[in-house]
Amino acid sequence: MNSRDYYETLDVSRDAGDEEIKKAYRKLAMKYHPDKNPGDKGAEEKFKEASEAYEVLRDREKRRIYDQYGHEGLKGTGFNGFNGFNDIFSSFGDIFEDFFGFSGGGRSGRSRARKGKDLRYDMELTLEEAFSGKEKNISFQKWVHCEICEGSGVSPGSDVKKCSTCNGNGSVITSQGFFRIKTTCPTCNGQGTIISKPCHECSGEGKVRSKKEINIKIPPGVDNGSQLRLRGEGEAGEHGGPPGDLFIVLHVKEHELFSRDGENLFAEIPISFVQAALGDRINIPVIGQEEQKEVKVPQGSQPGDIITLAGLGMPGLNRRQRGDLYLKLNVRIPKKLSNRQKEILEEFAKSEESKTSNIIGKIFGS
Repeated sequence: MNSRDYYETLDVSRDAGDEEIKKAYRKLAMKYHPDKNPGDKGAEEKFKEASEAYEVLRDREKRRIYDQYGHEGLKGTGFNGFNGFNDIFSSFGDIFEDFFGFSGGGRSGRSRARKGKDLRYDMELTLEEAFSGKEKNISFQKWVHCEICEGSGVSPGSDVKKCSTCNGNGSVITSQGFFRIKTTCPTCNGQGTIISKPCHECSGEGKVRSKKEINIKIPPGVDNGSQLRLRGEGEAGEHGGPPGDLFIVLHVKEHELFSRDGENLFAEIPISFVQAALGDRINIPVIGQEEQKEVKVPQGSQPGDIITLAGLGMPGLNRRQRGDLYLKLNVRIPKKLSNRQKEILEEFAKSEESKTSNIIGKIFGS
C-alpha cells in the first residue's frame, strides 16, 4: 500500500468534496496515463498512486477510516491498495469511458435503445394572453416511427442478420498496452445487425419525417421565458427507445402601457400639473378587465409619485393570487400657453412669491 498521504497525492484539502476529488484524480490520470507515457515507469507509479488515493477518498467508509486511523486502519479492513488496471475499471471505469474514450475489460456494452431528441417550439404571446391563458393549435415537423416497418428499418418479409464482425455487440475491442479499447463496429456502425433488405419507405432508418399538430393549453400567469414540457412529443427514439419531449418556450411581447416584474405590473401615467396640484379622478385600463378602473390622484401629487393598486397585477402561475399594479405619475408641463393661461399663472406666481422668498431665505439663512 502506498504510504504517501492520499490528500497530498491528489493535491486536495482534507475537507474536499466528491466533485473536487474526482476532478483532481481525472487531471492526474490524464497526465500520467501509461498510454500517454509509454515506457515511463515513474509516470506509471504516479498513475497507480493517484488511483489508489482516489479509490479510498471516493468511498465514504474507507475515507472515514483513513481520516481516523490512516493507512494502518485501512489494512485492518482488508484493503491492500492498488490491485491492477482491471480493478480500476471495475471500480470506477466511468471516469475512463467519459474522459479517455475507452473502457476496460469486463464492462458490458451500452444498450442500443436510446431516447429520441427533444424539440423546441417558440411561441409568442401578448400580455393579455399571458394573463388569462390561451389554447392554441400548433404544427411542426418531426421524426416518427415508420408505419411500414414499425420502426425496425427492415422491409416486411425480410430478415435481420447478426453482424459477424462484432458478433452483434455493436462494438469491437482491440488491445493497446494495458488497456482494451472499445470502438464502434465499422461494419454495422454500432447497430449490431445487418439489414439484408431495408424498408423502402424509410430507407432502413426506421423513421420518417411527418407533420404533427397538437393543441397547447397555456396556463394563466406565464412569463417571458416560461417553458412548457410535453412528454413524448419529441423525436422518435432509436431501437425501441422512448420518444423525446417537446419544450414550448414562451415569449411575451412588450405592452404599450404596462411593464412587468414577476407578478407585479408597472405603468407610467401622464397627468397635467393642474391635476397634480388640485387632484383628480382618472380612468385607466386594467389587464383582465373590460371596464377601466377609476383612480384618485391626490391633491399635491409630485412627479414620480406612485399609486399602488393592490391585486390588479398578473396572476401567479397555478394559483389565484395576483400581484399589484403600480402607477407612476408623470406630470406634464405644457410647452405653449395661451395669453389667458399666462395671466393666470402670473397671478398665481405673485401670490406665491412671498412664500417662495421665505423658503429660500430659510434655506440660505437670509
